[in-house]
Amino acid sequence: MNVADEVEKAAAHCIAAFSRHDTVAYFAAFAPSATFIFHNTEQMIRSRQEYEVLWATWEAEGFHVLGCTSLGGSVQMLTDDVGIFTHAVRTTLADGGGTVKTGERETIVFQRLDGIWLGVHEHLSIDPTF
Repeated sequence: MNVADEVEKAAAHCIAAFSRHDTVAYFAAFAPSATFIFHNTEQMIRSRQEYEVLWATWEAEGFHVLGCTSLGGSVQMLTDDVGIFTHAVRTTLADGGGTVKTGERETIVFQRLDGIWLGVHEHLSIDPTF
């Protein structure tokens, strides 16, 4: 398996965990120092722990991932240890008041750390074609 395939496999694992609302596996796909930029938060999230706290707040408000589909994934390798995964994502969520479907574009930067591919940055934006 080449390094781009390894990054794609790591991304698929992360997306599958998110899709089944498996928070343990989902957060394990990111380095502790990972940063996150989401269109629905006011500021950058500066660590995995900070994101986990925010996620728990969302869950307390009724947030739950019901499903997620990745479309058009692509990997760009910067080095043998850093790759960028981009795709469109369609997600179905419970938000405490019902079911919501979203269409977004996502970039996850993966870095091989101690032999394991982990997300070190995620950026999520609204997909204007959705």
